[in-house]
Amino acid sequence: MPPAAAPAQGLARRDVRRFSLVGIVWDDPESELHGRVQVRTRAAGTTKWSAWQDVDTHNHEHAADPDTTERASGRVRGSTAPLWVGDSDGVEVRVQGQADGRAAGADGRAVVAEPLPKGMRVELVDPGAEPPLQGPEPDASPANALTAESAGSAASSAVNADLAPLGATEIAALSEEETRADLLATRGEGTDPPGPTDATDATDATDPTSTPGTTDPAGTKDTVGEKEAAGEKEAADKADAAAAAQRAKPYIGARPRIVTRRGWGADEGLREPDFSYTKTVKAAFVHHSASGNNYSCAQAPSVIRSIYRYHVKSSGWRDIGYNFLIDKCGNIYEGRAGGVAKPVMGAHTRGFNSNSTGIAVLGSFGTANPPAATVTAVARLTAWKLGLYGANPRGKTYLKSGGGNLYQKGKNVRLNVISGHRDGFATECPGSRLYAKLGKARADSARYQGR
Repeated sequence: MPPAAAPAQGLARRDVRRFSLVGIVWDDPESELHGRVQVRTRAAGTTKWSAWQDVDTHNHEHAADPDTTERASGRVRGSTAPLWVGDSDGVEVRVQGQADGRAAGADGRAVVAEPLPKGMRVELVDPGAEPPLQGPEPDASPANALTAESAGSAASSAVNADLAPLGATEIAALSEEETRADLLATRGEGTDPPGPTDATDATDATDPTSTPGTTDPAGTKDTVGEKEAAGEKEAADKADAAAAAQRAKPYIGARPRIVTRRGWGADEGLREPDFSYTKTVKAAFVHHSASGNNYSCAQAPSVIRSIYRYHVKSSGWRDIGYNFLIDKCGNIYEGRAGGVAKPVMGAHTRGFNSNSTGIAVLGSFGTANPPAATVTAVARLTAWKLGLYGANPRGKTYLKSGGGNLYQKGKNVRLNVISGHRDGFATECPGSRLYAKLGKARADSARYQGR
């Protein structure tokens, strides 16, 4: 007797309030949904229903690191990826557990490999109203700008005050010369960026797993006092020279235009009021949002507002998980609040959120090719962001795992400075088609930095 299909659960076709994004959440964030989730929706104000669409069920790898305050808040729930469906007022859902391949039992039902998570419910997200097109008045004083905004909006804007006026809807692009001058001016007020051995392992000189005191072919040990001292001095000299060159002419790409949280219409009252930071930025992880490709660039702010609300209200996170988002036209958006130039702690790559930044390309790229504009935007954004911290986009670096399904907690892992999500966690993200473009992104990013 052939294996039977697992029984399906779901939500029968029904009228609902208007929404544009849908997902499934459940009680325990440590439980996974092993099976298939499909939805179909009705376009608002019509009788037209869509075909069945698959929802990406593997979303637990996009999360805060284990043992962090955000993860242990008690508010976090398990969830699928969100799916953008556009303006809709009807929904139907079916969830089918994954059968384990055994033949059906006496009742004719398939044997499900693992039970479906408890407390499953459908989340329907309305992106809300579009933000106003205009920003603050050109002559608006900081005091007036602050009194015109909520406390959350003011704080979110203030952390970018060195880059744009308070209340600005975008951070303007700079030329290469302006970017370098800005970095040198800022550096004069703070500290130097990390040297090559701190941020970028271009030559494997800082492998934390290497063992000092090797044996030569003849079987005699190297003398610690001579060879190791000479090697250390040579490495130190190279690091000093590289740091001096970096100070004289930093390797950094021109700052790209970035749409601020105010620009895409973030409701700052949803997120946690404070900001969370890590120490530095040694790597960038590239993701796809897995929310589908059926959106226009004009709709991108609505998609981001929906993902933000899904991450915070539906999934229980402190803020949107990604540090930056990029739409299919190559527009770059500020993600998690805290300042686009600062080392903001995200919730994008479970186990590797410390000392990294997360960039999500809006869309699904398992079988669809990413638009060229998005790959270019990844390269330009990383050339600037990684350049602020002295990191080489073509290099390697070490990150300490916070715990995941590829690397145990505490393990030092050697990764590309520009990595895909799947490099740090066993996942399909960022989709095979986008992942295949990361080599080009690394090369272009390094070229934009002047390397």
